[in-house]
Amino acid sequence: MSYDAIVVGAGISGAATAYHVAKGGAKTLLLERGEPASGGTGKSAAIIRQSYSTPLLVRLARASITMFENAKNELGRDAGFVQDGYCFVVSREMVDGAKKNVAMQKSLGIVNEWSEGPGFPQHLSEIDPDGIAGVVYEPHGGYADPVQATEAYVEAFKTAGGEFRPRTPVRRLLREGDRITGVELDSGEAKANLVVNAAGPWAKPLAESAGLDLPLRCVREQDTVWQIPSGRKIPKASISMGVDATYFRPLGQGRFIIGRGFPKDYFDVDPYNYKTSADADFISDVQTRVERRFPSFAGMKLIEAYAALYDVTPDWYPFVGPRSGLAGYADFCGGSGHGFKIAPAIGRELADWLLTGKVADDFRQFSHDRIAAGNLFVQSFGGNRG
Repeated sequence: MSYDAIVVGAGISGAATAYHVAKGGAKTLLLERGEPASGGTGKSAAIIRQSYSTPLLVRLARASITMFENAKNELGRDAGFVQDGYCFVVSREMVDGAKKNVAMQKSLGIVNEWSEGPGFPQHLSEIDPDGIAGVVYEPHGGYADPVQATEAYVEAFKTAGGEFRPRTPVRRLLREGDRITGVELDSGEAKANLVVNAAGPWAKPLAESAGLDLPLRCVREQDTVWQIPSGRKIPKASISMGVDATYFRPLGQGRFIIGRGFPKDYFDVDPYNYKTSADADFISDVQTRVERRFPSFAGMKLIEAYAALYDVTPDWYPFVGPRSGLAGYADFCGGSGHGFKIAPAIGRELADWLLTGKVADDFRQFSHDRIAAGNLFVQSFGGNRG
């Protein structure tokens, strides 16, 4: 069977892209080796924020927030977006950069507030102020439900006329000369004018099946879920604790997803064979850092601990878009810990690029072409999972 477009991977990146491509009138097939959001997306903390150091990511994060806010009207389903705010807590070494970023973000219309020291007691109650030089607060930030949001895109994609096949692994890309012509499935070949590789941690082996270079690391990322004792004062906002290299995402009813942020060690793994449970020393380290910073969290109970995957590019910015000299193919992978919050806006802009050939200059730099051109983004942010 033949399609205008085939999108491989039904995480948030592939689902959002497939929806916008189908909405644009293209006959589109979305393929997923498991279920929607069954890869890295489903294990994302899904923290929503705009605290980035480049105008490109700031505008994409802002656009995605609007899309999450309007999901029920646009997609027909709620994305599980809880807009309870976001706090970025910085150390003395981070102050100058944070202040510069806040000013840049404000110039782009982002609503945020800066406080010297621990600040914002209404959002960060009973926090140990040691080492805290400042706090950025975003009232429009928060968190979403990663599975619910992805499923909303998949259902909207189907409503727009798209065909979705779960539990359908792609064995390889089909290539004829300088053109990708489709994919090989267990059931046979599926042809397409365009294939979008949104396979996340599995994008590299898929690209290599057609002789395409994709400098993408697959690293193991751990998270923990804790129950805080009842009756304690706890934050409502999502938090990136730069001073302790931790992050917090409320789950409601006194529960939090808590993980480690940058700087930390990253370990490369085989996406088809890796340890999916968290390490004991990681759990202990998280607990020590958290209970030292938030005395109200003392005695918290571990509910769950697990490991998922990051797909990481050399400069930590995703590969998005077509490649020079290769027809019928586009990348959308390498989101690292930031992919979820910007994926809706990227999916929309990528679909427009693929359908019309028009693209903004700043967005064009996402293309894999930047590797050969030596035009990498500056690696200026770390790896909080979101």
